[in-house]
Amino acid sequence: MMKIVYGPVPSWRFGKSLGVDPICSLKKICSFDCVYCQLGKTRDRTMERKEYVEFERVCKELGDVDKSTADVITFSGTGEPTLNQKIGDMILYAGKFGFPVVVLTNSSLLHLKAVRNELGRADIVSAKLDAPNERLFHKINKPVEGIRFEDIVDGLRDFRKEFRGKFALQMMFIKENQEAAVEMAEIARELKPDEVQIDTPLRPSPVAPLSKDEIDQIEDSFKDLPLISVYKKRKPHVVPLDIRETAARRPGEKF
Repeated sequence: MMKIVYGPVPSWRFGKSLGVDPICSLKKICSFDCVYCQLGKTRDRTMERKEYVEFERVCKELGDVDKSTADVITFSGTGEPTLNQKIGDMILYAGKFGFPVVVLTNSSLLHLKAVRNELGRADIVSAKLDAPNERLFHKINKPVEGIRFEDIVDGLRDFRKEFRGKFALQMMFIKENQEAAVEMAEIARELKPDEVQIDTPLRPSPVAPLSKDEIDQIEDSFKDLPLISVYKKRKPHVVPLDIRETAARRPGEKF
């Protein structure tokens, strides 16, 4: 049985990140099948919300593990965290340990009021937006049937209005959306995030990353926004509590 808690992992965005995997599956379970995902293809693409791992297991593992080397507790792992219908309770419990609680989401379920309320309990939410229109959204993120680009943007807009924590917008740039930076920056300006995270797949991925010069050009489109970029932030050195468990979520990465 896989462990729910893994890491810490070195995050260029959040420092030493102790991961909590609310899906915790040997096969990726997600609402997207992003072309760049380091976990490979999504074999189980779904919008179904259920208790993929029990809330009690999360409490036990988080309570037992050494958290002293972490900067943040981050909900991420082998699928979209908001698919777990107990994510709100998990966030509240994680907050008891005195670390900022981060959730990484692909934004696919933010159009649901219940999901927005649950994520509202986090300190930091980093929400994905990789495209400016329906065509590129389907080409890059390959969503399960029933999720539209309009739903993604509407959900982000509503969440931004309601959320009292730090709202970050993560944008992964690859060849397919490289020329869409200006349009994506316009959406970012409308959403007014606390931070725009410009990323490209530097970790092992099915897709080649953009070069530093290419990312620098993309950054020009966002220069009036609060911005951090993967090429300009250093990752901290970490020693994971369990290399095997951490490598299952970060395959190919050296620790």
